[in-house]
Amino acid sequence: MRCSLVVRAYNEEEHIGRLLEGVRHQTVQDVQVILVDSGSSDATSAIAAQYGAELVHIPPADFTFGRSLNLGLAAANCELVAVASAHVFPVYPDWLERLLEPFADPQVALTYGKQRGNEHSLFSEQQIFARWFPENSAPDQPHPFCNNANAALRRAVWERHPYDESLTGLEDLSWAVWAQGHGHSIHYAAEAEVVHVHHETPRGVLNRYRREGMAFKRIYPEAHFSLYDFVRMTTANIASDLWHASRQRVFMRSLVSIFWFRNAQFWGTYQGYRRSLEWNWDLRQTFYYPHGLEELEKTAPRRVDPIRYNE
Repeated sequence: MRCSLVVRAYNEEEHIGRLLEGVRHQTVQDVQVILVDSGSSDATSAIAAQYGAELVHIPPADFTFGRSLNLGLAAANCELVAVASAHVFPVYPDWLERLLEPFADPQVALTYGKQRGNEHSLFSEQQIFARWFPENSAPDQPHPFCNNANAALRRAVWERHPYDESLTGLEDLSWAVWAQGHGHSIHYAAEAEVVHVHHETPRGVLNRYRREGMAFKRIYPEAHFSLYDFVRMTTANIASDLWHASRQRVFMRSLVSIFWFRNAQFWGTYQGYRRSLEWNWDLRQTFYYPHGLEELEKTAPRRVDPIRYNE
């Protein structure tokens, strides 16, 4: 089995080496690594070159998430192409193998894998990861949710429909909507697990959800997110986070970040949507609604040893 791997990066010298070291430990050994760099001023490109990555440069002024992916996919020489954020790293040596396995079904156009935070991740973001990326795989899932921080797709299908370069985010969701609408299936592979590292400020969180809200409104013109939704979703998610933080004995440590993160998340969403109507209920549930008060699913033990990274 062989594949290409497209990594989008901007000033990721702190993280890119761990991702590429994890790729070296994969059971899938024949991997073409393509780094799409959007004007890094640090050592990102030099580190990637040390690992044998092919470099594709995009001027910062020309950057969009969809355009950078299209450039990377155009440089890929394999039919199956994995996509990863520069600040993720695989947990297990069979990450790519598990991500690519579902393509044995010719109807599968895209797969995406589990994401988890690390010990430095904000509690609310860990809750989002658990909500978006459950412990059990979902073949042929009924909705188009996916995430290009840890995904793979068929290049031949992408050639028929490249990523939308005009979106401010959620290019992965837009592409998956098209793929499902043309008879392809989306597969969630829970065992294809990565750690996703974010070090965001309140302003960074607000900006991220604002541009994703703008993109969602483009993808689903009937969408709405009112001031009432802002209050309701913020309150519900804070309450859920506080309950889970208490159960996990991290209440005091997480208290402040829970309040600012959820307020920034949903205020950014409100700013992105502004005026719109109702949208797909399953996606609304996945993106915005909190966990219930049930205990989170426990990760099933695996018989594969995790990759041992040098700290």
